Amino acid sequence: MKLHFEIITPEGIIFTDDVDEVVVPGIEGELGILPGHIPLFTKLKSGEVMVKKGKDTYFLATTGGFLEVLDNNVNVLADFAVRAENIEVAKVEEAKRRAEKLLEEKKDQRDLTLAQAEIQKAILELKVARKRKTRPSSVPSA
Repeated sequence: MKLHFEIITPEGIIFTDDVDEVVVPGIEGELGILPGHIPLFTKLKSGEVMVKKGKDTYFLATTGGFLEVLDNNVNVLADFAVRAENIEVAKVEEAKRRAEKLLEEKKDQRDLTLAQAEIQKAILELKVARKRKTRPSSVPSA
């Protein structure tokens, strides 16, 4: 038995496939979802999503959202999500540097809040990118 798993953002479907296991960052800790899981609807915090399919493991970075589990369908609705293999480390590091510079300039509160959020997002993406040691032999399409 498999789970049908999807991550959906305002930009579209980031990941969709039939998988064996999903681990998501719940607001009270990590949640592991296996086939036959009870129905669930909960809020997610920003963090790493791990998806296992056979021998392959996929990592994604998400910035919060919601998780719905119903009849072996697992849906994540997130503001932002990116697959580890799509993270451009150089771009993320540059975005982090720009955000850190904004923090140093100490503009208004709105700019500080946006800069802090950008730094947290960059750190998350870099963490997920570093976890991906080898690219799986087949990457499910979105």
